[in-house]
Amino acid sequence: MDFTKIAHAVEVDHGVKRLSMHYLKQFVTPARERLSPELCRQISAALSELGLFTLPTTLPTSESEWVFVLSKTSALGQAVALSSMAFNMTKLRVLPASVLNISNNFPELAKHLE
Repeated sequence: MDFTKIAHAVEVDHGVKRLSMHYLKQFVTPARERLSPELCRQISAALSELGLFTLPTTLPTSESEWVFVLSKTSALGQAVALSSMAFNMTKLRVLPASVLNISNNFPELAKHLE
């Protein structure tokens, strides 16, 4: 999977690009009928190799969904990565919920970080 075209688009748009899952599927494998969880994991891995990640972090299998592709080195990408780490630490009860409770304080963000 060659996502250099997407990587360049993310760079041009200052570290973030909104894409439909339909576009990603057509970009990867137009002949395939649907997105599978395995194909979504492969897409995430290929994007990661280019220094990119998606929000939501687990790609949806529905072609009607939209995702954001972010540069790991952009300010927004680093903020999302930090939020994701804090969210996971809270879920593991490493951080006390009273200190940083993303699920209660930022419910919309929590939906995307899972």
